[in-house]
Amino acid sequence: MTAGQIAGLIAAIAFLLLVIFIGLFLMEVSRTISEVNRTIKTMTSNVDVIAKQTDNIMATSNDLLKDVDDKLNIVTPVFQAAADLGESVSSLNTATQNLTKRVKDTGKKGVSAGLAGKFGKSAWNMYRNRHGSKDTTK
Repeated sequence: MTAGQIAGLIAAIAFLLLVIFIGLFLMEVSRTISEVNRTIKTMTSNVDVIAKQTDNIMATSNDLLKDVDDKLNIVTPVFQAAADLGESVSSLNTATQNLTKRVKDTGKKGVSAGLAGKFGKSAWNMYRNRHGSKDTTK
């Protein structure tokens, strides 16, 4: 065997090893791609299930929101009536305070009038007593 033949045999063996490693690499890549395809199919089916469940949740949420809105529209007049009642109670409270002040002021005036009346009665009695005393001396 000549040196050229040995070099050709080494090159053929190297090429054979290269082809075998490339084949193994391609088989591994093929398995990986197959696994990726299965994962994508699984994810797609899971996403479809999640999308359907999300649609159900959204429909239920919309129904609940509509129900809450309807009930809020029913309750709104009650809150308005409570607000009106609060204003009425406040007005009644103000009117009661004004009435109490007027009664108190009238009471003070009554006391003043009562004192003036007593003073006037005493003055009249004194006047009568003085004039009555003079009349009896004549």
